[in-house]
Amino acid sequence: MSNFVFVIDTNRKPLSPCKPGIARSLLKAGKAAVFRRYPFTIVLKKAVETKPEPLELKLDPGSKVTGVAIKQDNKIIFGAELQHRGQQIKDALLSRRQLRRGRRNRKTRYRKARFLNRTRPDGWLAPSLQHQVETTLTWVRKLIRLAPVASIVQELVRFDSQLMQNPEISGVMYQQGELQGYEVRQYLLEKWHRQCAYCSAENVPFEVEHIQPKSRGGSDRVSNLTLACHDCNQKKGNQDIRAFLAAKPDLLNRILKQAKLPLKDAAAVNSTRWALFNALKETGLPVTTGTGGQTKFNRHRLGLAKSHWLDAACVGSVDTLKVLTSKPLLIVAKGQGTRQMCGTNQYGFPIRHKSRVQIHKGFQTGDIVSATVTAGKKVGSYTGRLLCRASGSFDIVTKAGRVTGISHKYCKAIHKKDGYSYGF
Repeated sequence: MSNFVFVIDTNRKPLSPCKPGIARSLLKAGKAAVFRRYPFTIVLKKAVETKPEPLELKLDPGSKVTGVAIKQDNKIIFGAELQHRGQQIKDALLSRRQLRRGRRNRKTRYRKARFLNRTRPDGWLAPSLQHQVETTLTWVRKLIRLAPVASIVQELVRFDSQLMQNPEISGVMYQQGELQGYEVRQYLLEKWHRQCAYCSAENVPFEVEHIQPKSRGGSDRVSNLTLACHDCNQKKGNQDIRAFLAAKPDLLNRILKQAKLPLKDAAAVNSTRWALFNALKETGLPVTTGTGGQTKFNRHRLGLAKSHWLDAACVGSVDTLKVLTSKPLLIVAKGQGTRQMCGTNQYGFPIRHKSRVQIHKGFQTGDIVSATVTAGKKVGSYTGRLLCRASGSFDIVTKAGRVTGISHKYCKAIHKKDGYSYGF
Protein backbone atom coordinates (compact mmCIF):
# COMPACT_ATOMS: atom_id res chain seq x y z
CA MET A 1 0.00 0.00 0.00
CA SER A 2 1.42 3.36 -1.06
CA ASN A 3 0.89 6.80 0.38
CA PHE A 4 -2.21 8.68 -0.67
CA VAL A 5 -1.69 11.23 -3.46
CA PHE A 6 -1.91 14.93 -2.68
CA VAL A 7 -4.43 16.88 -4.76
CA ILE A 8 -4.65 20.62 -5.47
CA ASP A 9 -7.07 22.44 -7.76
CA THR A 10 -6.19 24.81 -10.57
CA ASN A 11 -5.88 27.69 -8.06
CA ARG A 12 -3.44 25.59 -5.98
CA LYS A 13 -5.98 25.17 -3.21
CA PRO A 14 -5.19 21.93 -1.27
CA LEU A 15 -7.91 19.27 -1.43
CA SER A 16 -8.37 15.94 0.33
CA PRO A 17 -5.69 13.41 -0.72
CA CYS A 18 -6.91 10.51 -2.83
CA LYS A 19 -5.89 6.91 -3.36
CA PRO A 20 -3.26 6.20 -6.04
CA GLY A 21 -5.84 4.42 -8.19
CA ILE A 22 -8.11 7.47 -8.31
CA ALA A 23 -5.15 9.72 -9.16
CA ARG A 24 -4.18 7.35 -11.96
CA SER A 25 -7.72 7.52 -13.40
CA LEU A 26 -7.76 11.33 -13.28
CA LEU A 27 -4.41 11.52 -15.06
CA LYS A 28 -5.47 9.01 -17.72
CA ALA A 29 -8.73 10.89 -18.34
CA GLY A 30 -6.89 14.18 -18.78
CA LYS A 31 -8.65 15.81 -15.82
CA ALA A 32 -5.40 16.32 -13.90
CA ALA A 33 -1.68 16.68 -14.44
CA VAL A 34 1.39 15.82 -12.37
CA PHE A 35 2.33 18.80 -10.19
CA ARG A 36 5.17 17.29 -8.14
CA ARG A 37 6.88 13.92 -8.18
CA TYR A 38 8.06 13.93 -4.53
CA PRO A 39 5.76 13.87 -2.66
CA PHE A 40 3.52 12.83 -5.55
CA THR A 41 0.95 15.57 -6.17
CA ILE A 42 -1.58 16.10 -8.95
CA VAL A 43 -3.24 19.36 -9.96
CA LEU A 44 -6.82 19.38 -11.23
CA LYS A 45 -7.66 21.37 -14.33
CA LYS A 46 -10.60 23.10 -12.68
CA ALA A 47 -11.40 24.98 -9.47
CA VAL A 48 -13.18 23.12 -6.64
CA GLU A 49 -15.46 24.96 -4.23
CA THR A 50 -16.16 22.13 -1.77
CA LYS A 51 -14.48 22.31 1.63
CA PRO A 52 -11.97 19.48 2.11
CA GLU A 53 -11.86 17.30 5.20
CA PRO A 54 -9.29 18.67 7.72
CA LEU A 55 -6.17 16.61 8.37
CA GLU A 56 -3.81 16.27 11.33
CA LEU A 57 -0.04 16.45 10.81
CA LYS A 58 1.96 14.44 13.35
CA LEU A 59 5.69 14.75 14.03
CA ASP A 60 8.19 12.61 15.90
CA PRO A 61 11.38 14.75 15.91
CA GLY A 62 14.68 12.89 16.19
CA SER A 63 18.34 13.81 16.16
CA LYS A 64 19.00 11.83 12.98
CA VAL A 65 15.54 11.04 11.55
CA THR A 66 12.20 12.80 12.00
CA GLY A 67 9.02 10.78 11.51
CA VAL A 68 6.05 12.38 9.73
CA ALA A 69 2.50 11.11 9.46
CA ILE A 70 -0.79 12.59 8.26
CA LYS A 71 -4.01 11.41 9.89
CA GLN A 72 -7.51 11.67 8.49
CA ASP A 73 -10.07 10.80 11.17
CA ASN A 74 -8.52 7.60 12.56
CA LYS A 75 -6.67 6.65 9.34
CA ILE A 76 -3.00 7.21 8.54
CA ILE A 77 -2.91 8.13 4.85
CA PHE A 78 0.65 9.43 4.49
CA GLY A 79 3.97 8.61 6.13
CA ALA A 80 7.49 9.91 5.65
CA GLU A 81 10.90 9.75 7.30
CA LEU A 82 13.13 12.80 7.04
CA GLN A 83 16.84 12.08 7.48
CA HIS A 84 18.85 15.08 8.69
CA ARG A 85 22.44 15.98 7.83
CA GLY A 86 23.45 17.45 11.18
CA GLN A 87 26.56 15.28 11.50
CA GLN A 88 27.73 16.32 8.02
CA ILE A 89 27.33 19.97 8.99
CA LYS A 90 29.28 19.41 12.19
CA ASP A 91 32.08 17.63 10.33
CA ALA A 92 32.28 20.37 7.69
CA LEU A 93 32.49 23.13 10.28
CA LEU A 94 35.10 21.17 12.23
CA SER A 95 37.20 20.71 9.09
CA ARG A 96 36.97 24.41 8.26
CA ARG A 97 37.94 25.38 11.80
CA GLN A 98 40.94 23.07 11.77
CA LEU A 99 42.18 24.38 8.41
CA ARG A 100 41.88 27.99 9.53
CA ARG A 101 43.53 27.30 12.85
CA GLY A 102 46.40 25.54 11.09
CA ARG A 103 47.00 28.51 8.82
CA ARG A 104 46.97 30.93 11.75
CA ASN A 105 49.38 28.83 13.78
CA ARG A 106 51.85 28.91 10.90
CA LYS A 107 51.97 32.72 11.25
CA THR A 108 50.36 33.27 7.89
CA ARG A 109 47.64 35.56 9.18
CA TYR A 110 46.40 37.81 6.40
CA ARG A 111 43.55 39.61 8.10
CA LYS A 112 42.78 41.28 11.38
CA ALA A 113 42.10 39.03 14.38
CA ARG A 114 38.48 38.67 15.53
CA PHE A 115 38.69 36.96 18.86
CA LEU A 116 36.29 38.88 21.10
CA ASN A 117 33.75 40.46 18.78
CA ARG A 118 31.31 37.60 18.30
CA THR A 119 28.09 37.39 20.27
CA ARG A 120 25.31 34.83 20.06
CA PRO A 121 21.64 35.81 20.08
CA ASP A 122 19.19 34.51 22.67
CA GLY A 123 18.02 31.01 21.89
CA TRP A 124 21.08 30.27 19.74
CA LEU A 125 21.46 26.69 18.56
CA ALA A 126 24.48 25.00 17.04
CA PRO A 127 24.25 24.92 13.20
CA SER A 128 23.79 21.13 13.18
CA LEU A 129 20.81 21.49 15.56
CA GLN A 130 19.36 24.57 13.85
CA HIS A 131 19.39 22.56 10.62
CA GLN A 132 17.06 19.97 12.20
CA VAL A 133 14.55 22.66 13.17
CA GLU A 134 14.63 24.44 9.82
CA THR A 135 14.47 21.26 7.72
CA THR A 136 11.50 19.94 9.70
CA LEU A 137 9.76 23.31 9.42
CA THR A 138 10.41 23.39 5.66
CA TRP A 139 8.57 20.11 5.20
CA VAL A 140 5.75 21.15 7.52
CA ARG A 141 5.14 24.23 5.39
CA LYS A 142 5.40 22.18 2.21
CA LEU A 143 2.80 19.68 3.41
CA ILE A 144 0.50 22.50 4.55
CA ARG A 145 0.58 23.87 0.99
CA LEU A 146 -0.26 20.45 -0.49
CA ALA A 147 -2.88 19.17 1.99
CA PRO A 148 -5.65 20.75 4.11
CA VAL A 149 -3.76 20.42 7.40
CA ALA A 150 -5.84 21.85 10.28
CA SER A 151 -3.67 20.95 13.30
CA ILE A 152 -0.20 19.75 14.26
CA VAL A 153 0.86 17.26 16.94
CA GLN A 154 4.49 17.18 18.06
CA GLU A 155 6.32 14.84 20.40
CA LEU A 156 7.69 17.56 22.64
CA VAL A 157 9.12 15.84 25.69
CA ARG A 158 11.17 12.81 24.73
CA PHE A 159 12.32 11.99 28.26
CA ASP A 160 11.23 13.47 31.57
CA SER A 161 14.68 13.61 33.17
CA GLN A 162 13.37 14.98 36.46
CA LEU A 163 11.01 12.06 36.95
CA MET A 164 13.70 9.54 35.98
CA GLN A 165 16.23 11.02 38.42
CA ASN A 166 13.71 11.09 41.26
CA PRO A 167 11.01 8.42 40.88
CA GLU A 168 9.40 9.54 44.16
CA ILE A 169 8.20 12.82 42.60
CA SER A 170 4.43 13.15 43.00
CA GLY A 171 1.91 15.14 41.05
CA VAL A 172 2.92 13.85 37.63
CA MET A 173 -0.16 12.45 35.95
CA TYR A 174 1.38 9.61 33.94
CA GLN A 175 3.55 8.45 36.84
CA GLN A 176 0.54 6.94 38.58
CA GLY A 177 -1.40 5.93 35.44
CA GLU A 178 -1.00 3.60 32.49
CA LEU A 179 2.22 5.28 31.34
CA GLN A 180 4.15 4.50 34.52
CA GLY A 181 7.61 3.22 33.58
CA TYR A 182 7.36 3.86 29.84
CA GLU A 183 9.57 6.96 29.92
CA VAL A 184 12.41 5.14 31.70
CA ARG A 185 12.16 2.04 29.50
CA GLN A 186 12.26 4.10 26.32
CA TYR A 187 15.29 6.00 27.62
CA LEU A 188 17.14 2.76 28.43
CA LEU A 189 16.37 1.27 25.03
CA GLU A 190 17.92 4.30 23.36
CA LYS A 191 20.89 4.53 25.70
CA TRP A 192 21.86 0.83 25.52
CA HIS A 193 21.17 0.50 21.76
CA ARG A 194 18.35 -2.03 22.23
CA GLN A 195 20.63 -4.88 23.24
CA CYS A 196 21.57 -6.79 26.39
CA ALA A 197 24.38 -5.06 28.25
CA TYR A 198 26.00 -8.40 29.20
CA CYS A 199 25.69 -10.63 26.12
CA SER A 200 24.70 -8.06 23.41
CA ALA A 201 21.61 -10.08 22.47
CA GLU A 202 19.11 -8.24 20.25
CA ASN A 203 15.45 -8.70 19.32
CA VAL A 204 14.63 -10.48 22.59
CA PRO A 205 12.46 -9.40 25.53
CA PHE A 206 14.54 -7.17 27.81
CA GLU A 207 14.32 -6.64 31.56
CA VAL A 208 15.36 -3.54 33.48
CA GLU A 209 18.48 -4.48 35.44
CA HIS A 210 20.04 -2.70 38.41
CA ILE A 211 23.80 -2.42 37.82
CA GLN A 212 24.34 -2.14 41.58
CA PRO A 213 21.64 -4.38 43.15
CA LYS A 214 19.14 -2.67 45.44
CA SER A 215 19.90 -5.26 48.11
CA ARG A 216 23.48 -3.94 48.09
CA GLY A 217 22.58 -0.27 48.31
CA GLY A 218 21.78 0.42 44.66
CA SER A 219 19.17 3.04 43.77
CA ASP A 220 16.43 3.40 41.16
CA ARG A 221 18.21 6.32 39.51
CA VAL A 222 18.46 5.94 35.76
CA SER A 223 22.27 6.00 35.93
CA ASN A 224 22.09 2.69 37.86
CA LEU A 225 19.81 0.98 35.34
CA THR A 226 20.59 -1.02 32.24
CA LEU A 227 18.99 -3.64 29.97
CA ALA A 228 19.49 -7.39 30.26
CA CYS A 229 17.94 -10.46 28.71
CA HIS A 230 16.14 -12.86 31.04
CA ASP A 231 19.02 -15.38 31.21
CA CYS A 232 21.67 -12.76 32.03
CA ASN A 233 19.40 -11.10 34.59
CA GLN A 234 18.81 -14.42 36.36
CA LYS A 235 22.48 -15.37 36.18
CA LYS A 236 23.60 -12.09 37.75
CA GLY A 237 20.95 -12.13 40.46
CA ASN A 238 21.95 -9.81 43.30
CA GLN A 239 25.70 -10.10 42.73
CA ASP A 240 27.85 -7.00 42.68
CA ILE A 241 28.62 -6.22 39.04
CA ARG A 242 32.36 -6.23 39.74
CA ALA A 243 32.14 -9.76 41.08
CA PHE A 244 29.83 -10.89 38.29
CA LEU A 245 32.18 -9.59 35.57
CA ALA A 246 35.48 -10.22 37.34
CA ALA A 247 36.63 -12.39 34.43
CA LYS A 248 35.58 -9.79 31.85
CA PRO A 249 37.29 -6.51 32.81
CA ASP A 250 36.77 -4.92 29.36
CA LEU A 251 33.01 -5.52 29.48
CA LEU A 252 32.88 -4.25 33.07
CA ASN A 253 34.64 -1.02 32.17
CA ARG A 254 32.43 -0.51 29.14
CA ILE A 255 29.21 -0.92 31.14
CA LEU A 256 30.35 1.36 33.96
CA LYS A 257 31.45 3.98 31.46
CA GLN A 258 28.25 3.73 29.41
CA ALA A 259 26.13 4.08 32.54
CA LYS A 260 27.63 7.51 33.22
CA LEU A 261 27.38 8.80 29.66
CA PRO A 262 24.62 11.24 28.78
CA LEU A 263 22.34 10.31 25.91
CA LYS A 264 23.67 12.43 23.05
CA ASP A 265 20.69 11.99 20.72
CA ALA A 266 18.20 12.68 23.52
CA ALA A 267 20.15 15.81 24.44
CA ALA A 268 19.96 16.99 20.83
CA VAL A 269 16.20 16.44 20.71
CA ASN A 270 15.70 18.16 24.06
CA SER A 271 17.79 21.11 22.84
CA THR A 272 15.68 21.67 19.73
CA ARG A 273 12.20 20.72 20.97
CA TRP A 274 11.14 24.19 22.13
CA ALA A 275 12.67 25.93 19.11
CA LEU A 276 10.65 23.62 16.84
CA PHE A 277 7.52 24.02 18.96
CA ASN A 278 7.70 27.82 18.78
CA ALA A 279 8.39 27.69 15.04
CA LEU A 280 5.37 25.44 14.50
CA LYS A 281 3.13 27.87 16.39
CA GLU A 282 4.12 30.60 13.92
CA THR A 283 2.34 28.64 11.17
CA GLY A 284 -0.94 29.77 12.73
CA LEU A 285 -2.23 26.22 13.25
CA PRO A 286 -3.08 24.78 16.68
CA VAL A 287 -0.15 22.75 18.02
CA THR A 288 -0.54 20.03 20.65
CA THR A 289 2.15 17.86 22.21
CA GLY A 290 2.83 14.40 23.62
CA THR A 291 5.66 12.58 25.37
CA GLY A 292 7.96 9.80 24.20
CA GLY A 293 6.55 7.39 26.77
CA GLN A 294 3.02 8.12 25.59
CA THR A 295 4.08 7.45 21.99
CA LYS A 296 5.56 4.07 22.87
CA PHE A 297 2.53 3.15 24.99
CA ASN A 298 0.19 3.89 22.06
CA ARG A 299 2.38 1.93 19.63
CA HIS A 300 2.45 -1.14 21.87
CA ARG A 301 -1.27 -0.93 22.55
CA LEU A 302 -2.05 -0.74 18.83
CA GLY A 303 0.44 -3.49 17.91
CA LEU A 304 2.43 -1.41 15.43
CA ALA A 305 6.03 -2.04 14.38
CA LYS A 306 8.88 0.18 15.52
CA SER A 307 9.65 2.86 12.91
CA HIS A 308 9.96 6.63 12.88
CA TRP A 309 6.84 7.32 10.83
CA LEU A 310 4.68 4.94 12.87
CA ASP A 311 6.01 6.58 16.03
CA ALA A 312 4.81 9.87 14.56
CA ALA A 313 1.40 8.32 13.95
CA CYS A 314 1.20 7.38 17.64
CA VAL A 315 2.18 10.79 19.03
CA GLY A 316 -0.32 12.43 21.37
CA SER A 317 -3.76 11.20 22.30
CA VAL A 318 -4.69 8.21 20.10
CA ASP A 319 -7.69 5.91 20.55
CA THR A 320 -7.65 3.79 17.40
CA LEU A 321 -5.57 3.86 14.22
CA LYS A 322 -6.01 2.31 10.82
CA VAL A 323 -2.79 2.45 8.79
CA LEU A 324 -3.64 2.66 5.08
CA THR A 325 -0.06 2.87 3.84
CA SER A 326 3.01 0.71 4.30
CA LYS A 327 5.49 2.55 2.04
CA PRO A 328 6.60 5.81 3.66
CA LEU A 329 8.42 8.39 1.60
CA LEU A 330 12.12 8.35 2.54
CA ILE A 331 13.58 11.87 2.43
CA VAL A 332 17.32 12.47 2.81
CA ALA A 333 18.61 16.02 3.26
CA LYS A 334 21.49 16.60 0.83
CA GLY A 335 21.96 20.36 1.10
CA GLN A 336 22.10 22.97 -1.64
CA GLY A 337 25.75 22.47 -2.51
CA THR A 338 28.63 24.71 -1.52
CA ARG A 339 29.72 28.24 -2.41
CA GLN A 340 33.37 27.38 -1.96
CA MET A 341 35.19 28.69 -5.03
CA CYS A 342 38.31 26.56 -4.71
CA GLY A 343 39.15 23.12 -3.43
CA THR A 344 41.87 22.68 -0.85
CA ASN A 345 44.52 20.09 -0.19
CA GLN A 346 45.04 18.31 3.13
CA TYR A 347 46.84 21.35 4.50
CA GLY A 348 44.09 23.82 3.65
CA PHE A 349 45.75 25.51 0.65
CA PRO A 350 43.82 26.02 -2.63
CA ILE A 351 44.69 23.59 -5.42
CA ARG A 352 41.74 23.69 -7.84
CA HIS A 353 39.17 26.19 -9.07
CA LYS A 354 35.41 25.62 -9.09
CA SER A 355 33.27 27.20 -11.78
CA ARG A 356 30.48 29.62 -10.90
CA VAL A 357 28.28 28.03 -13.58
CA GLN A 358 25.97 25.44 -12.04
CA ILE A 359 23.56 24.69 -14.89
CA HIS A 360 24.91 22.61 -17.77
CA LYS A 361 22.81 21.54 -20.79
CA GLY A 362 19.67 22.51 -18.84
CA PHE A 363 20.51 20.34 -15.80
CA GLN A 364 22.24 20.93 -12.49
CA THR A 365 23.66 18.68 -9.81
CA GLY A 366 20.85 17.41 -7.59
CA ASP A 367 18.17 17.04 -10.27
CA ILE A 368 16.38 13.70 -10.27
CA VAL A 369 16.33 12.40 -13.82
CA SER A 370 15.28 9.40 -15.84
CA ALA A 371 17.69 8.29 -18.57
CA THR A 372 17.07 5.66 -21.23
CA VAL A 373 20.34 4.87 -23.03
CA THR A 374 19.79 3.20 -26.40
CA ALA A 375 23.37 2.86 -27.65
CA GLY A 376 26.87 2.28 -26.35
CA LYS A 377 28.19 0.40 -23.32
CA LYS A 378 25.61 1.88 -20.90
CA VAL A 379 22.44 0.62 -22.60
CA GLY A 380 19.55 0.53 -20.13
CA SER A 381 17.20 2.70 -18.05
CA TYR A 382 18.41 4.64 -15.02
CA THR A 383 16.62 6.83 -12.51
CA GLY A 384 18.41 8.76 -9.80
CA ARG A 385 20.11 11.92 -8.63
CA LEU A 386 22.28 13.71 -11.17
CA LEU A 387 25.91 14.86 -10.98
CA CYS A 388 26.51 17.43 -13.72
CA ARG A 389 29.62 18.30 -15.71
CA ALA A 390 30.22 21.06 -18.23
CA SER A 391 31.15 18.45 -20.83
CA GLY A 392 27.58 17.09 -20.85
CA SER A 393 28.69 13.67 -19.63
CA PHE A 394 26.79 13.14 -16.38
CA ASP A 395 26.78 10.64 -13.51
CA ILE A 396 23.54 9.25 -12.07
CA VAL A 397 23.35 7.92 -8.51
CA THR A 398 20.74 5.12 -8.49
CA LYS A 399 19.66 2.64 -5.84
CA ALA A 400 22.03 0.07 -7.36
CA GLY A 401 25.00 2.44 -7.33
CA ARG A 402 26.62 5.17 -9.37
CA VAL A 403 26.48 5.07 -13.17
CA THR A 404 29.06 7.21 -14.95
CA GLY A 405 29.33 8.69 -18.42
CA ILE A 406 25.65 9.20 -19.30
CA SER A 407 25.15 11.79 -22.05
CA HIS A 408 22.77 14.68 -21.37
CA LYS A 409 20.91 13.73 -24.55
CA TYR A 410 19.42 10.70 -22.82
CA CYS A 411 18.39 12.53 -19.61
CA LYS A 412 14.90 13.74 -18.78
CA ALA A 413 14.26 15.71 -15.57
CA ILE A 414 11.46 14.33 -13.41
CA HIS A 415 12.13 16.40 -10.27
CA LYS A 416 14.22 19.55 -10.08
CA LYS A 417 16.85 20.03 -7.41
CA ASP A 418 15.42 20.97 -4.00
CA GLY A 419 18.17 19.83 -1.65
CA TYR A 420 16.76 16.34 -0.97
CA SER A 421 16.89 12.84 -2.37
CA TYR A 422 13.96 10.46 -2.20
CA GLY A 423 13.17 6.77 -1.99
CA PHE A 424 10.58 4.27 -0.76
